Amino acid sequence: MRSRRSITLTVLSSIMLIYALLPLVWLLINASKTQPDLLSTFGLWFGHGFALWDNIVDTFTYQDGVFTRWLLNTLLYVVAGAGGATLLAALAGYGLAKFDFPGRRAVFAVVIGAVAVPGTALAVPTFLMFSKMGLTNTPWSVIIPSLVSPFGLYLMWTFATDAVPDELIESARVDGAGEFRTFFKVSAPLLAPGTVTVLLFNVVATWNNYFLPLVMLKNPDWYPLTLGLSAWNQQAVTVGGDVVFNLVITGSLLTVVPLIAAFLLLQRFWQSGLSAGSVKE
Repeated sequence: MRSRRSITLTVLSSIMLIYALLPLVWLLINASKTQPDLLSTFGLWFGHGFALWDNIVDTFTYQDGVFTRWLLNTLLYVVAGAGGATLLAALAGYGLAKFDFPGRRAVFAVVIGAVAVPGTALAVPTFLMFSKMGLTNTPWSVIIPSLVSPFGLYLMWTFATDAVPDELIESARVDGAGEFRTFFKVSAPLLAPGTVTVLLFNVVATWNNYFLPLVMLKNPDWYPLTLGLSAWNQQAVTVGGDVVFNLVITGSLLTVVPLIAAFLLLQRFWQSGLSAGSVKE
C-alpha cells in the first residue's frame, strides 16, 4: 500500500524547516564576514572576505579570553545542574512509579502544579532566599535551582511506569539485590531512552538559562555564555559597536554548536524516549 502524500503537510513542514534554519544560516554567514562587510553587505549573503576563523580567534582572545571563562562556567552549570537534575528526576520518577506509599497522589498534584509554574516567577523569591543564606553571586545560586526539574520528574514518572516491568524488579529482589542495586543494575538500562530525553531538555534549559543568572550573578567571572554575550551586546549598542558586534555574532554561533552536536549525537535515544509509552501492546 502506497503512502499518501499531503501537499499541505509538505508545505507546512518546509515553512517550519525554513523558519528553524534561517537564524542559523544568518549566524553562519555573518560570522564569516569581516567587520566592514558586516556593516555594508546584506545579512543573508557572504561578504568579500571569509573571516570566520579570525572572528573565532578574536572572540576567544577579547578581554583576556573571558569568553573561555564563560564557556567553562556554562559547562559547569550544565554538568552539575542539568546532570544532577536528570539523576534526581530518574530516581524520584522511578520511586513514584514503582513504590506505593501514603501521599502519592498529593505528590503527583504538587509535581503537576510545579510544572505549570514558570521559572521566571520563582527567580525573585529564590534570590531573596539565597541572599539570606549568602549564596548569591556564587555558582551555587545557579546550580542548586537547576537541580529541580518538575517536568523532567513527570516525564520519568510516566516513562518508568511502563518501561520497567514489576516482575523484573521482584525477581531482582528475590535474588537478594537491594533497592539501589536494583535501580542501577536492572532498571537504569531500561530507563535510558527516557533519561536521555530528560537530559536533553535539562541541558537545553540550563545552557540557555538567562534570567536566573541575571538575577543571581553580579561578578562577570561567573557569567554563563548567555549573560556574557548579553553584556557584549549592550557594549556594542552603546560604545565600541564597530569592534564588538561581530564578536557577539560569532559567540552566538559558537554557543549554538554544542547544542546541535548534542541533539545529533543523542537523537535516536531522544526520539525513542519521546515515543515510549505511546503504543500499548
